[in-house]
Amino acid sequence: VIIYGDLPKNKENVIYLSNHQCTVDWIIADMLAIRQNALGHVRYVLKDGLKWLPLYGWYFAQHGGVYVKRSAKFNEKEMREKLRAQMKTETPMYLVIFPEGTRYNPEIPKVIADSQSFAEKEGLAILKHVLTPRVKATHVAIDAMKNYLDAVYDVTVAYEGTVDHKGQRKLAPSMTEFLCKECPRVHIFIDRIEVKDIPEEQMYMRRWLHERFEIKDKLLIEFYDAKDSKRRNKFPGKSVHSKLSLKKTLPSLLFLGGLTASMLLTESGRKLYVKTWIYGTLIGCLWVSIKP
Repeated sequence: VIIYGDLPKNKENVIYLSNHQCTVDWIIADMLAIRQNALGHVRYVLKDGLKWLPLYGWYFAQHGGVYVKRSAKFNEKEMREKLRAQMKTETPMYLVIFPEGTRYNPEIPKVIADSQSFAEKEGLAILKHVLTPRVKATHVAIDAMKNYLDAVYDVTVAYEGTVDHKGQRKLAPSMTEFLCKECPRVHIFIDRIEVKDIPEEQMYMRRWLHERFEIKDKLLIEFYDAKDSKRRNKFPGKSVHSKLSLKKTLPSLLFLGGLTASMLLTESGRKLYVKTWIYGTLIGCLWVSIKP
């Protein structure tokens, strides 16, 4: 893990804005949060369809996740109410938003072309390595929590080894590939932004957010396309190889691993494990359909 920019050592109440390429992006947010002792505070703004995930759909909802629909179906009131409820209980906030709304996938050029056409139509800069960001969720989150937040983290992520022999960008690693170390390094650029420096009105915030993604695009152009090969596969500026001590991860690994193993080694434990997935999923789906 190679970190560039400004990652405070202490945990803060933040909104985390990042480019989106693959499911590993979710883990990157955890990897940064654990370095600030804020792992249990990570919450996500998720696509509405993910609430039907087995067991996890209910878990994310109960853990402060916010499910949103796209475009005209976006329910601003519902999102505000959920965020206000969490502020009322003084819930620590590390809210992760992927403003592109979907993953950047070089193997689906139509999505990229449509995004670029929309930007051109709206008079916005055309972006190469990221999609045109959507502002609604970001605006609602910042507006609802502006007096609760310490900062906004603008995060740019690049996975090393995702360029083919022709110099063309490849698909970002899957979760399996990442865990099997087929991606040797992940580069993370962090820009900590004061909330007071962000425009409040949605129209101006939209322009501000697009400008932030222009900065991301320039960083990624440098990472993937720099003419000087020595400048590729890294972001400009100083970096830190951020190693994580075992004491931050080993206790939870031993506890959860031991708990799972003890269940799976006995017949009654295996039955309980399977029933938890089956009935937990059914009850969870019923719960999130009744209570947003």
